[in-house]
Amino acid sequence: MTYTNFTVETDADGIALVTWNMPDRSMNVFTEEVMNELDRIIDQVAGDAAIKGAVITSGKDSFSGGADLNMLKRMLGIFHAEKAKDPEKATKLLFEGAGRMGWLWRKLETSGKPWVSAINGTCMGGAFELSLACHGRVAADGDKVKMALPEVKVGIFPGAGGTQRVPRLANTQEALQMLTTGQSLTPKRAKQMGLIHEIAEPKKLVETAKAMIKGGLKPVQPWDEKGFKIPGGPVYSAAGANLWPPAIAISRRETFGNYPAVTAILKCVYEGLLVPFETGLRIEQRYFTEIMQSTEAAMMIRSLFVSLQELNKGARRPQGVNPTKFRKIGVLGAGFMGAGIAYVTAKAGIPVVLLDRDMPSAEKGKAHSDKLISEAVAKGRAKAEDKDKLLALITPTDDYAKLEGCDLVVEAVFEDSEVKKGATEKAEAVLKSSATFASNTSTIPITALAKNSARPKNFIGIHFFSPVDRMMLVEIILGKKTGDKALAVAMDYVRAIGKTPIVVNDTRGFYVNRCVLRYMAEAFRMLIEGVPAPMIENAARMAGMPVGPLALTDETAIDLAQKIMRQTKRDLGDKAVDPAQMALIDTMVDTHGRFGRKNGKGFYDYPAKPAKKKLWPGLKDLYPQKAPEKVDVEELKQRLLVTIALEAARVMEEGIVSDPREADVGSILAFGFAPYTGGTLSYIDGMGADAFVALSKKLRKKYGDQFKAPKLLVDIAEKGETFYQRFDPYTKGEEKQAA
Repeated sequence: MTYTNFTVETDADGIALVTWNMPDRSMNVFTEEVMNELDRIIDQVAGDAAIKGAVITSGKDSFSGGADLNMLKRMLGIFHAEKAKDPEKATKLLFEGAGRMGWLWRKLETSGKPWVSAINGTCMGGAFELSLACHGRVAADGDKVKMALPEVKVGIFPGAGGTQRVPRLANTQEALQMLTTGQSLTPKRAKQMGLIHEIAEPKKLVETAKAMIKGGLKPVQPWDEKGFKIPGGPVYSAAGANLWPPAIAISRRETFGNYPAVTAILKCVYEGLLVPFETGLRIEQRYFTEIMQSTEAAMMIRSLFVSLQELNKGARRPQGVNPTKFRKIGVLGAGFMGAGIAYVTAKAGIPVVLLDRDMPSAEKGKAHSDKLISEAVAKGRAKAEDKDKLLALITPTDDYAKLEGCDLVVEAVFEDSEVKKGATEKAEAVLKSSATFASNTSTIPITALAKNSARPKNFIGIHFFSPVDRMMLVEIILGKKTGDKALAVAMDYVRAIGKTPIVVNDTRGFYVNRCVLRYMAEAFRMLIEGVPAPMIENAARMAGMPVGPLALTDETAIDLAQKIMRQTKRDLGDKAVDPAQMALIDTMVDTHGRFGRKNGKGFYDYPAKPAKKKLWPGLKDLYPQKAPEKVDVEELKQRLLVTIALEAARVMEEGIVSDPREADVGSILAFGFAPYTGGTLSYIDGMGADAFVALSKKLRKKYGDQFKAPKLLVDIAEKGETFYQRFDPYTKGEEKQAA
């Protein structure tokens, strides 16, 4: 038999080698065609008396990334189309689709022939569930070999037997940890947990897998044998009594009930371990069907998988501009930001010139890279030779002449217009005319900075977030005269260093900072109202934010907030800043000397490690405190999320961001906007624009005009639309106009 995505070769010992190698794909993924072919291959192996067993492996560097979530999108599309006509039939179709992969793997493990999975690289999601259904599992020994069931990160859960096989192979506690977090496992860790049997040298991977079959591997799974015992003990046992109540409590503490998929995992494992295996699969299939219909799954799949992939592939890159192969990049300013930019550039294998006012400053900037890569080596995430290679790519200097030959220069000097002007002019004096110049400014409009350039078409903003090595988002800011080539170069660079680009038009604060400042400002209002500080921070966490607004202000620095407020007043007038909030920040900085984490004193106190930070007790003395029982926590959560989402809507109305994918993905990657919502605009779409506008009106009446819905949003609500309909990112050649 011949297949499009697989080859099947049977050796002299009667062992079939099934090699998965999808044409025109860099990584194997499950599609309907792939599953249909695997179904036929299982029948071929089971029905051929000459075949004693089968080894399945990949013909690519990785094993598989799992299911193509676009397939899930299509499944949901069919469900929603059918639901309008026949809800019962629609649910049945979704149920059958949700179980297709799970029952296919069950067919494999009960086929009567032994199967071994030879895992040669990344093995994720449905691919690892396929491997778990095999009777033997061998993984290659290597840094790039990772196994995981990461579905929970996009709002769903392992629905092809993962919730049933993992807790029947591993200790229940470890199984729950893996399933509910989506954590990746090294071959060593997977073997310790009992999820794989062998670790082999890469060159001997298939040989080792075949040896398992030659050695008499039984074509029966442990749970299908009489007398099978669950590794972690039965649910109704002393071990179960010690495990399940804390597991449920920990889940609630970590998710606040915002992630239905996590709750579904706990239910699948708990209920599944009480019944025979096939009944457990049916339980899993029912919960998976339920989760697939949730708003959270729809929004998370769209933003955190589909949109994220599209943006990472350059969805917003101008067409017709040749890709840039970077030979040399310059970074002006070797402070914390500049040093971080130099590090990620060198890590991507690109030579970088790191320039500062004198050699000691430039050398100090390079030392930052030395520290980061040394930490990675110490933790086993990099090798000694990686360190030597990376540091050799960074050339510290105080001489602008060394920038000659750079394809791109990223300016990250002090946030002062005159300092930036001087750096721009000196750099352009030695750069070739085709080179692109980028500013990492976070507050000064790019159009204003471009006036310092002799070639504004080649001038662009590339706004990194701190710390550069860990933050995955980069805002690319267009000045009024920025050309397509500069945009293409900037996007090529951001993608080359492995980060996600979003394109933003020029404005004060761009996109991310505008949203973040609203988040902080609402917390300041709450403090002034007398809401106890712990309730503000806890409400933010309960709403799904990773960091409370007061803690976030400390991280960015309270004195920086003071500078921004004062600059805003100078530029836009006294009415542009709430005087009560200005007084709060002035009191914190000028009266109490509390600048934030950087001086160990902010809204929090930062004692010496290992002690943890704690809210400053003096906060309760700044304003008369409300009794906690008189504060509506649900309303606090709404205020914090709604104020950010409204700012995102304003940004869309003003044309600062034009693609809803960028608004959503940017809000999650930059400051962790409640990921379960799918991002700022998906939060509105998921709730329904009409319901959101009604909530905004209620909050405005009670708390002020910061909750006034912009005209665009009101229009979308009145017409029953969504942001993704009004600003359809897939409509090409048609400019969507805001109302």
